[in-house]
Amino acid sequence: MKTKERILKGAEELFVRLGIKSITMDEIAQHLGVSKKTIYRFYKDKDDVVHQLMTQTLEGNCKIFSEIQRQSKDIIEEVFLCMKQMQIMFSNRNPVMFYDLQKYYPQTWKLFRDFKTNFILKMVEETLRKGIKEGYVREDINVKILARLRIEEIEMGFSQTVFPLDKYNITEVQLNMAEHFLYGICTLKGHRLINKRKEKNLKLKALI
Repeated sequence: MKTKERILKGAEELFVRLGIKSITMDEIAQHLGVSKKTIYRFYKDKDDVVHQLMTQTLEGNCKIFSEIQRQSKDIIEEVFLCMKQMQIMFSNRNPVMFYDLQKYYPQTWKLFRDFKTNFILKMVEETLRKGIKEGYVREDINVKILARLRIEEIEMGFSQTVFPLDKYNITEVQLNMAEHFLYGICTLKGHRLINKRKEKNLKLKALI
């Protein structure tokens, strides 16, 4: 692994466990067993490390979600696989990390907001139109309005004002919102498939 990539990986290991604000460049260097001078050869400051890490993460998410959309046999499977990926993304990260990004790194958080607007919004619109053709999504919905609602729900799930960290689990919030949205847009045919997949998931969990 190249030194530049190793620095990002080491910083991420600390951020996901302890949040971003509390971690210093000294701690990143110590964690990696390198000097701060080595880190500054590749990154001008901690803000730069955070920004580059977010860029890399979002690029990876684009590939993952695009592949899910491409391979899913129907939109219900697509949403369930996306929900599973969201669970993986959030469950191994300290939720403080997301709140630190919003509060202390507005330029980096803007990358996430742009990702929602330029990628997630388009993906949701495509999924809704596909679902209508499949008969799983109601024909009477306004695709653009509902797609916009969905991406705003995602950001609201990170709001400490709406969902304080000491009272809510960020993963549970996001998954509940996604499922609520799915039931709201689907036809009875869609509901039957949702319930069938949920029942299958429960059986799989019982076997584990």
